[in-house]
Amino acid sequence: MPQRKVRVRFAPSPTGPLHIGGVRTALYNYLFAKKNRGDLILRIEDTDSQRFVQGAEEYIINSFEWLGVSFDEGPHQGGKYGPYRQSERKSLYKQYVDQLLDKGLAYFAFDTAEQLEHKRNEIANFQYDASTRLAMVNSLTLPEKEVQSRIDSGQQYVVRIKIEPNQLISVNDLIRGEVNVNSSVLDDKVLYKSADNLPTYHLANIVDDHLMAITHVIRGEEWLPSTPLHVLLYRYFGWEDTMPAFSHLPLLLKPEGNGKLSKRDGDRLGFPVFPLQWADPATRAIFSGYREEGYLPEALINFLVLLGWNPGNDREILSLNEMISLFSLERCSKSGAKFDYKKSEWFNHQYIQLKSNEEIAHLFYPLLKARKVDTSLDKVIKIVGLVKERINFIDELWDQAAFFFIAPVVYDEKTVKKRWKEDSPEKMQELVVILQEIDDFSVYSVEKVVTSWIESKGYHMGNIMNAFRLALVGESKGPHIFDIIEVLGKEEVVGRLEKAIAELK
Repeated sequence: MPQRKVRVRFAPSPTGPLHIGGVRTALYNYLFAKKNRGDLILRIEDTDSQRFVQGAEEYIINSFEWLGVSFDEGPHQGGKYGPYRQSERKSLYKQYVDQLLDKGLAYFAFDTAEQLEHKRNEIANFQYDASTRLAMVNSLTLPEKEVQSRIDSGQQYVVRIKIEPNQLISVNDLIRGEVNVNSSVLDDKVLYKSADNLPTYHLANIVDDHLMAITHVIRGEEWLPSTPLHVLLYRYFGWEDTMPAFSHLPLLLKPEGNGKLSKRDGDRLGFPVFPLQWADPATRAIFSGYREEGYLPEALINFLVLLGWNPGNDREILSLNEMISLFSLERCSKSGAKFDYKKSEWFNHQYIQLKSNEEIAHLFYPLLKARKVDTSLDKVIKIVGLVKERINFIDELWDQAAFFFIAPVVYDEKTVKKRWKEDSPEKMQELVVILQEIDDFSVYSVEKVVTSWIESKGYHMGNIMNAFRLALVGESKGPHIFDIIEVLGKEEVVGRLEKAIAELK
């Protein structure tokens, strides 16, 4: 049998914003597809009409566009296996439901919500399965004519899979190895609902994977109890030869490591769990995203890829092409990965350092415009080069570099007390005279003249420089002072010195 082209899918439900764990699942699918010269499909599983959230699908697509994870097929770009929304494939599923009914591998069930609740109260840990179904209201217990009569009269029903007990279901997981499950632990899951003429996740998932020629299912959970059921459905349909290989990824754990990462953890510790900002259409609540918090998409991707996968070396900074080249499911961990959000900040810092000063300046420029700072891009590029090593996020540039654009209006009290000596005004006035006589205001030239003056006068180098910095910056921070001087220029430097002399008597 010829080897099939690798085809994987990411199949989110549009029930709200995309969780960061979903991003990692999609990323692993993407890397696996590209490593094996295959295709990645985006499929929107919107069969749960009760939980559908307006705008969620667009949010998912926009998130991956920002992250740079591209799909080969999907609702936003089409493909020969479409449509790619399950709600648009409604007519496909009924024939497969009928196949299972005709073979006696599924049955109609008419139990009401009240009847099911009564059974749950009557039987501890109630499960609709071989041990209980003959006491329920379904086509296994009702005469055929009554079943048809109920359907013809419009009574709502569901179709359940019929699982025979004590069957061995074997799942060969590419990460966890062979997992064997006894069918007795499974319940007769609902596959189809007449209320909306839509299949449930279990049926639609299998039918779509088969019709879309999916070869590998890489799921974002340690182990899904539904997987043995899906294997059984492949067997019922006679599709064993085309059944995809399954892989269950390790969980993303809370930063403390005890339990699955949730939105509440982000709220509690102050980090996002969504890629982009999300505005809840029902409550109008706003939830922050990694983009809005100032993360670079490539930094977030690099951070996520190492949460559950080992590239086989000690390197942590990897380009997307390097990730593709090195990726394999065999190097995925079986145990959960702690979500160390502080490490994500480290990655962002590293990627900022890797970008050119010009790239960072273009990202910083809109923030300056918003503050009505009118300056040249060349100046911003130069300033970025002086301070970018001090930041983890682009918006931190303002805190580190504001004094380049706006002269200090107040002076830090602690710094004044520590750095501005009794004789500082007199010495700064001398310095003003020295600076006004310099024609070449480059770093090397000014540094040479000023240090020579300090040495010739026998002044304390640290005292002069600390007072000088305070006058220019307003506090004790910033890069090399002569770099600051060159950017500010003679007129601005002299003006700030004179202002400090006047205000810090």
